[in-house]
Amino acid sequence: MNPQLTTIGRGTAAVSSTNKVVRNTYMLLSMTLAFAALTAGASMALNLPHPGIIITLVGYFGLLFLTTKFRDSGLGLLFVFGLTGFMGYTLGPILNAYLALPNGTQVVMMAMGGTAAIFLGLSSYAMTTRKDFSFMGGFLMVGILVAFLAGLGAIFFTIPALSLAVSAMFVLLMSGLILYETSNIIHGGETNYIMATVTLFVSIFNLFTSLLQLLGFANSD
Repeated sequence: MNPQLTTIGRGTAAVSSTNKVVRNTYMLLSMTLAFAALTAGASMALNLPHPGIIITLVGYFGLLFLTTKFRDSGLGLLFVFGLTGFMGYTLGPILNAYLALPNGTQVVMMAMGGTAAIFLGLSSYAMTTRKDFSFMGGFLMVGILVAFLAGLGAIFFTIPALSLAVSAMFVLLMSGLILYETSNIIHGGETNYIMATVTLFVSIFNLFTSLLQLLGFANSD
C-alpha cells in the first residue's frame, strides 16, 4: 500500500472526526442552552426561591460527576440535560432579583448581548485562525480554582468588593476557556462532544452571571 495515500487517508479521517465533534458539540450546546432558558423561565414564572449555595454546589458537582462518568453512553446525554437544566433553574431567581431593580431589564439584556458577542467572537476567532491555545490549560485551571475559592470567600464573609473582583476575573477566565476549548475541539484534543458541550456551557453561564453582576454594579444596582 502506498504510504502517502495511507497518510492522506488518515488525515482525511481525522478531519472528518473533528468536524463531527464540532457539529455535535454546537448542536448539543444549542439544545442545552434552550433547555436551560426554559427551566430558567419556569423558575422565574413560578417565582421559585434560590436553592442556596450548598445545594447549588452539591447539585452542580454531583451532576457534573455523573455526566463525566457516563460521557461515552446515552446516560451522558441525560445527565448533561440534568446539569444544564439545574443551572437554568438556579439562574431564574437571580434574574428575577435583577429584573425587580431599577434598570434591571436593561442590565439583563446588556449582559445577554455581551455574553453572545464575546462567545461568538472568540469562537469565530479560534475557528478561523485555527491557532492552538492549548498552552492556556494550566493557567486557566489554576485561575479558575483561585477565583472559585475567592468567590466562596466573598459569599461567606459578605465582601462586595471581592465579589466584584471575582466577577471580573471570571469574565477573563471564561473568555480564555472558550478560546481554549474551541481550539481543543478543532485540533482533536477533545474528542467527546458531551464534555466539550459542558465546558462551553459552563463558560457561557459563568460569563453571563459575571457580566450581570458587573453591569448591575455599574448601574448602581
